[in-house]
Amino acid sequence: METELLEISPVMPSQNIDRDVEWYEKFVGFQLVHKDKMYAVLRRKNLFIHLQWHADTIDDPLLGGSVIKIFVKNIESIFKEFVKRGTVKPEKLQLNTDWKTNEFGFYDLNNNAIFIVEAI
Repeated sequence: METELLEISPVMPSQNIDRDVEWYEKFVGFQLVHKDKMYAVLRRKNLFIHLQWHADTIDDPLLGGSVIKIFVKNIESIFKEFVKRGTVKPEKLQLNTDWKTNEFGFYDLNNNAIFIVEAI
């Protein structure tokens, strides 16, 4: 029997949990599930993003530059929502890419890239 994939829950580095929770709520539409001073869990329907605090030192680097892709059907409505939220500019939607997707992306406050992708 083939394995059924249920969800993905990336853990993204954060320099400021409170600030980043507020940003994900306002600009990405996620809601807080759990938060303490070092860790937060946010949810939007069946998608979860975890935020983990890092000091951004040699012993505890922030890293940044992580990339996640969230695959969707019917990208247009979520794109319009993110334009309205101020998350992306209207010209950011790339339609019919050479790699057979419609997609757009943006960065969070820790320079993590988030792409919303629709296979075509």
